[in-house]
Amino acid sequence: MQHVHSKDTAPEMIVRRWLWKHGFRYRLHVRRLPGTPDIVLHRFHTVINVNGCFWHGHENCRLYRLPKSNSTFWQTKITRNRERDAANCEKLKKMGWYSITIWECDLQGEHRKSTLQHLGLELSKILLRLNAPQPYSTPESHPIAAEAEVAYGKKADKSTSQQVNEPTSQRANESMIRNLENSKKIGCLKPHPPQ
Repeated sequence: MQHVHSKDTAPEMIVRRWLWKHGFRYRLHVRRLPGTPDIVLHRFHTVINVNGCFWHGHENCRLYRLPKSNSTFWQTKITRNRERDAANCEKLKKMGWYSITIWECDLQGEHRKSTLQHLGLELSKILLRLNAPQPYSTPESHPIAAEAEVAYGKKADKSTSQQVNEPTSQRANESMIRNLENSKKIGCLKPHPPQ
C-alpha cells in the first residue's frame, strides 16, 4: 500500500489541469483545513476533493469492489474513510466553506467533459452566491433618519412642519449665498446640484 499515492493522482491532475486552463487559481493540500483537501479555491471559498472510487467506497460504481481476501479489514477501512470524509465535509460547512467531491469514475471516458463542465457551472454558482447583494439591515435601536419625524395628514400641525423645513431651506440659502460670493471672487458662477 505504500505505492498508492494520495497526492498528484491521475484524476486529480485532470481536474487541476482543467481548472488552470480555465483561469481558476488554487492551492494544493492545505493542512490548516479539515481533511487536507486536494484543491482549495480560496477566492470561491471552496474545496475540491478528487476521490478514488475504491478507497472512498463509491456506491454503485464499477470501480468499487471489495477484495475477496481479508474483506473485513477492507470493509472497516473503507467505512472509516467514508465517515472521515463526511465529518470533514461537515466541519468545512461549519467553517463556511463549500465542498465539491469528484469521483474517479466521473473523469473517465465520455463522462469527463460533462463532469468538468458541471464543475465550472458549480463554481460559477458559488461565486454568484458569494457576490450576491446583501440586504441592508439596521437594528431597531438605530433608525435611519436624516430629519426629525414629521406628522402628515389633515391633523398635522403646520408650525412643526415649518420648523422642520426651515433649517434645510436656510442651509440651502446660505450655501447659495456662499457660492455667489465665491463666484464674485473667482469670476464665474458654479452650478450647485439641487438638494
